[in-house]
Amino acid sequence: MFFLNIVLTVLTIAGYVLPFLAPKTFPLLSVLTLFLPMMLIINVLFFIYWGIQFKRQILLSGLVLLLGITFINKFYRFSSSAFEEDKTDLKVMSYNVRLFNKFEWSDKRTVPIEISDFVKSKDPDILCIQEFSNAPDFDYSKFPYQYILSKGNKIKTGQAIFSKFKIVNSGEIIFPNSNNNVIFADLKREKDTVRVYNMHLQSIKITPDVNELNDDIQGISQKKSERMLKRMSTAFKVQQQQAEILHEHKSKSHYPIIICGDMNNSAFSYVYRVIRGDLQDSFAAAGNGFGKSYDFKYYPARIDYIFVDKRFEVKYFDNFPEIVDSDHFPILTVLGPADLE
Repeated sequence: MFFLNIVLTVLTIAGYVLPFLAPKTFPLLSVLTLFLPMMLIINVLFFIYWGIQFKRQILLSGLVLLLGITFINKFYRFSSSAFEEDKTDLKVMSYNVRLFNKFEWSDKRTVPIEISDFVKSKDPDILCIQEFSNAPDFDYSKFPYQYILSKGNKIKTGQAIFSKFKIVNSGEIIFPNSNNNVIFADLKREKDTVRVYNMHLQSIKITPDVNELNDDIQGISQKKSERMLKRMSTAFKVQQQQAEILHEHKSKSHYPIIICGDMNNSAFSYVYRVIRGDLQDSFAAAGNGFGKSYDFKYYPARIDYIFVDKRFEVKYFDNFPEIVDSDHFPILTVLGPADLE
């Protein structure tokens, strides 16, 4: 057991270091960052195991958990969901809607209506949608200002920013050799201007069906496992380039920044560190529980984010795993007024 504990310790510490190493340098090792939450959980179990037996081996697990305290905060949050709402608050929602079920992944025929009703019930001031496709049943009437960028010949898909505030400027960040992109809009709110980015980075194409992943891990299909690891490591390298392009673009903005979207990577990755920069992760600031945002069975995958400027106060964050109209769950944050002086 102690030998297994040592192996886990080495892998966990490697996971701590990897966010600071570019995936292009260690593409296969970067895959470890996806499993860091699981490794942290197992370290906790080892800590309890040695503690029950009053064994000194508990020091190893304790040290690993102490070193990773900042990582734990990105994975699980203990906080209250109560907050004082104010009319000056800014409510921001991000949602990958999976094309409003255009290709009928779900048997439900009312997905656009259900998503529309959910958005109305939460009444966000800003709504960022990834994998957007025109859906007549979705009600946009509460958002007088829209920036939608869709591409495609027969079926147009893309990203969209809906706002209750006037859009004074907008544009696209194009990624080389990719169908993914980032759009942005500058929103005028009274005398202040805020820049909102809506991102959708390269997918690592992991199926939500955990049974298929288990088959790969158990070696039932060795070639398939090798292809999966190669595909994931290639995607991480592509994501690195995309993250660096977005980082360079946002560094030139003079406005407070909000970044929403589907990053297709964990909070323990190099990509997360580059995109977040000195912004606040709204989940880490005010979330509760695991913050799961992707419908991956038995695993609390958080790959959707809302990053906000430090001049905002993050008052509230929530995810909604009970909303199953997409393979992603909507996320919502409430921000106190920015100090823009």
